[in-house]
Order: sequence, then C-alpha cells, then structure tokens
Amino acid sequence: MSDRHDHPDHDPEPDHGPGQTAVTPGSGPVGSPQPAATPAAPAAVEDAGSQALAEALRSSFAIVKIIMGILVIVFVGSGVFTVPSQKKAIILRFGKPVGVGDEQLLGPGLHWSFPSPIDEVVYIPIGEIQTVTSTVGWYGTTPEAEAAGSEPEPGMSLNPATEGYTLSADGNIFHARATLRYRISQPLQYELNFVNASNMVQSALDNALLKASAHSTVDQALLDAAGFQEKVLVRVRELVDQLGLGISVEQGEVRTIPPRQVKLAFQNVLTAELERRKAVNDAQAYSNRVFSTSLGESNSVVNAGQTARTRLLEEVAAEARYFADQLPHYRANPKLFLTRLQTETLHRVLTNTQDKIFLPARSDGKPRELRLQLSREPQKPAAPPMPSP
Repeated sequence: MSDRHDHPDHDPEPDHGPGQTAVTPGSGPVGSPQPAATPAAPAAVEDAGSQALAEALRSSFAIVKIIMGILVIVFVGSGVFTVPSQKKAIILRFGKPVGVGDEQLLGPGLHWSFPSPIDEVVYIPIGEIQTVTSTVGWYGTTPEAEAAGSEPEPGMSLNPATEGYTLSADGNIFHARATLRYRISQPLQYELNFVNASNMVQSALDNALLKASAHSTVDQALLDAAGFQEKVLVRVRELVDQLGLGISVEQGEVRTIPPRQVKLAFQNVLTAELERRKAVNDAQAYSNRVFSTSLGESNSVVNAGQTARTRLLEEVAAEARYFADQLPHYRANPKLFLTRLQTETLHRVLTNTQDKIFLPARSDGKPRELRLQLSREPQKPAAPPMPSP
C-alpha cells in the first residue's frame, strides 16, 4: 500500500473540480515560463471598504464641526443678558465679583458673562422701594384675613405660640406692628457684605420695635402713636449705620393696639383719658384767655399811667424852661415884665370875647368902680286889632 493510505492524518489533495488544474510550485518542466499571477478579489474589497470608511469619517467630522460651531454660538449667546433701567447687576465669577470698586456695578443695557456655573449674575433693584414688615409683636393673622375682615376671634388669654406681643416700660403688654420702606443706596455693600441683606433689615426692624416698646409706657405707645413711631425709626437708622447695610430709610409706619382680650377696658380708659385731656385743654384755654385779657387791661393801665407821667413831666419841664427863660427879663424890669405878661394873658383869655372892658389900676392904688347902666329894652308896638267881618 502507498504512503497515502498508510498515513491517514495526511491531508488529501484538494479537488480542483472540472476544468481546474492544480498548479504545484516547482512542477512542470524545468525552465519553462510561469503564468502571470492575477490580483486577488479580497484585496479589492478591502480597498473599497477603507474608502467608504474614510468618506464616512470625513462626513462625521464635518457634522461634528458644525455641531461644535453651533454649541460655541449657543454657549457665547447664552452669556448675553440685559440689565433693566431700575436695576444694576454684579457678575460673580466662581463666587467672586468681577471688577474693582464701582466697575463691579453694571448699569442698564446689554452685557455678557460666562454661562453658569462659571459666572452668576446678581441683579440689585436700586431704583425700587423695598418693604419689610415686623410682626414679632402682632397676633397671628394674614393680610387676606385682615382685608376680608375675617380675623380669628381672640381667646380667653394670649397664646404665646400663635400670638406675638411687646412689653412696655410699665409692665403692660400690647400688640405692635411696623412696616419699613427703604432704598438701596450702596449696592455693593448691600449685596456683597451679607448673605441676605433683607433679612438683616428685618432683624433691625424687629429690634427697633421691641426696644421702643421697652422704653415707652403703654399710654405713650397707644396714645402718642407719632412719638412711638419716631422712636422706632430712630433706632432703625442707628442699626442701619452700625451694621453698614447700605440702605436709606424712606418712611415707616407703626401700628399699636391693646390686647384684643381687654380691648373694651382699654377703650374705656382711652375714652376717659381723652375726656380728661379735653377738659384740661378747655380749662387751659379759658385760663389763657382770662390771663391774656387781664394782662391786656393791666398793660393798658400801665401804658396810660406811663403816658400821663411822661406828659406831666414834659409839661413841668416846659414850664420850668419857660420860667427860667423869663427870669432875666423879670429881673431887668419887673414892672414892664408884669405889664407884658398881663397883656399877653388878657389877649389869650379874651381872644373869643365880643365885649371887652379894661380897667387899669389907679395911680393912688384905690380900686376903680365900674357901673353899668342897663336900660330896659324898648317895647315892641302891639299889632292893630283885626277888623271884624
């Protein structure tokens, strides 16, 4: 038997099939030319696949570039923001403000920043009035219930868990509520120095309300609302300056009421106090009126006396000056002076008289005798009698 059958592990020769000739290397005549080798089909398929893969990668890269460009545009455009006219803005980059000093504040208009989480834009309403309300001394209610008039009825006593109140200087309790309106005057200080500046303003208002209550009697808090409100605002301004909140207080409103459980008793006391004040004011007004009248009359009497005194002094002084001026003339010729003085006096006395009779003194010193002959007035003739008809 041949080796082909003796060795079963030997691979049999391949069957080339009809029309195919097996070519064995080294077979054929020695020195005969070998036929040329044709390209293999798998190599051509591999080249086509590589070309298709390259074209696919080029298309993918183009799409990726377009997507990346769109993402860059979106990224850049998302950082554009607008600051309204009544506000200013601060850009925080990783939690720190961008810029130095006033440059940190961005005015109204368009601005750009890196998108979150790199940058954060914080808006500060500097042109708007901010409002905080303190209710630490007020009973439990809501603005809606107050507006609708459906507030809860007061219980038999105050419940500290649901009802707030303040303690006065004279040991009484009452309810107090305050509303504060302010503007942001220093935006950087207001926004950067505090985690929540509005909460600090709220705490300052609570502190001011409680301190004003502790330094006022219940009558002062309930009857003198304007004075109590001024105490609260003064304390708020002190705390604002001490804490450096960077705000300016515009106005404030404070409301005080007695405990609702004893509202009627407080009302009676207030009514009595108002009546007492009215009576005191009326009495004071009457006292002032009487005093003013008496003072006017006394001033009139004093002024009249002063005027008379002044006039008398002036007259006496004038007469004294007159006599002092006439003394040299009298001493020079007393008789002539007396005659002149008598003539001047008679002229002044008899100015408006119709009949004047002058009797000079006799040389012998005896008095003259004046005799007047008074005749009867002539009788008027009687009217003739009327003739009888």
